[in-house]
Amino acid sequence: MMAMTPGQAACCVRVPTPSSFEPRRHVAFLHRRPRRVTTTTATSTANHTIRNSRETAAEMTPPEKADVLRSLDGWAESNLLPLLKPVDRSWQPHDLLPDSSSPAFRDEVDELRARAMEIPDDYFVCLVGNMVTEEALPTYHAALNSFVGNDDPSSSSDAWARWSRGWTAEENRHGDLLNRYLYLCGRVDLRRVEQTIHHLIAAGMRLDAGRCPYRGFIYTAFQERATAISHGNTARRAGELGDARLARICGAIAGDEKRHEVAYTRVVDELFRLTPDEAVRALEHMMRERIVMPACYMFDGTDAELFRHYAAVAERLGVYTTGDYAELVEFFVERWGVAGLGDGLTGEGRKAQEYVCRLPERVRKMEEYARRRKVEGQRVPFSWVFDREVEVQL
Repeated sequence: MMAMTPGQAACCVRVPTPSSFEPRRHVAFLHRRPRRVTTTTATSTANHTIRNSRETAAEMTPPEKADVLRSLDGWAESNLLPLLKPVDRSWQPHDLLPDSSSPAFRDEVDELRARAMEIPDDYFVCLVGNMVTEEALPTYHAALNSFVGNDDPSSSSDAWARWSRGWTAEENRHGDLLNRYLYLCGRVDLRRVEQTIHHLIAAGMRLDAGRCPYRGFIYTAFQERATAISHGNTARRAGELGDARLARICGAIAGDEKRHEVAYTRVVDELFRLTPDEAVRALEHMMRERIVMPACYMFDGTDAELFRHYAAVAERLGVYTTGDYAELVEFFVERWGVAGLGDGLTGEGRKAQEYVCRLPERVRKMEEYARRRKVEGQRVPFSWVFDREVEVQL
């Protein structure tokens, strides 16, 4: 699932310095506040984004980049496909929820609901936000196919096509599992949640990568690592609240995301090894344009700033924070050896290298600023929890 951080904006900017930082901006994801979303604006924005991606595809994806990816088909066969688990060894949502065919089903559901009653609304806001993001999988599958050049959905010889289908099949279980848990627990207004999913899939996503595989894989590596952190933190929090079943549910998803992160990180490893200049320039582009969360067009039909509010709750609960984002940047800059790239860089490549290597320090300064600034809390109603108010810090 390509979900990086609650709190990112539909309009992206360069990383600001603390001195220019807006006091009211939600800092966890280093973006401007999303513009207000309605059914009309979300759809038109998504269509505009898709159109722009197509118009700039030729500029962003030189033939040599596509050739590099095609040359890695055998590499993908050996290094990516083994990371997909066979179906008979994979967990399924049924394994982690009450068995509807069991005589004990009603008792197990009663126990699940009783434990859910002890969990506060702010946790469910984060859980629903994660689930809504997972359920927009059709958008992410289309995006992945766009930058791996998968034009034959039934191909059995193309390793990239097989990876795309296998990854999607594994990710599909995540939304199914969370959706069924939320249905059984009785703590959320599922119709309003379903409307949010409907709006999000219809609106699409903003991906500032065009059809460029370099930018696309960098984006996905970041998203998968961030998602693993987010689900891992919801698992930890569920355990602290005494709900072992919910902790296992979130932990199972986090485990998948971590494995998928390994895959996409390996791809970028290889791109840096083969074509370091192109890779570091792609990384710079994505860092300047920002890794925008795929669910930034989230809308429930009522709250024009739903995504911003959800993000603020996630930050306050520690589900995903400014510090997590800073760790992401530091991890990938070190992992891909940006500082040690040699003499093969062009002038543009060296400028990109300098920018990227300085970025972790700038992000850490923003993290420190975020910790020190005083933020007034306010209460915002969430339709997902029957319009009950939840504290946010904006």
